[in-house]
Amino acid sequence: MCHNFFIMSKFSERLKELREEKGLSQRDLAKATGISQNAITCWETEKSLPIANAIITLAGFFDVTTDYLLGVTDN
Repeated sequence: MCHNFFIMSKFSERLKELREEKGLSQRDLAKATGISQNAITCWETEKSLPIANAIITLAGFFDVTTDYLLGVTDN
């Protein structure tokens, strides 16, 4: 349980940070990735975690690894 909380917290933090670094709103990110704005909101507020396909899509969009996005690594 604690491990899942850490992953959710780190993922939420990194998603929001990456989005804001690109100057994107949640709506902009949703349009650019085909992921719903509601899902992005839920992820950034730690209400849920995305499925693997969404993590891969976001990592590709932001040009980071999935491990970075999930907080497993710092690069």
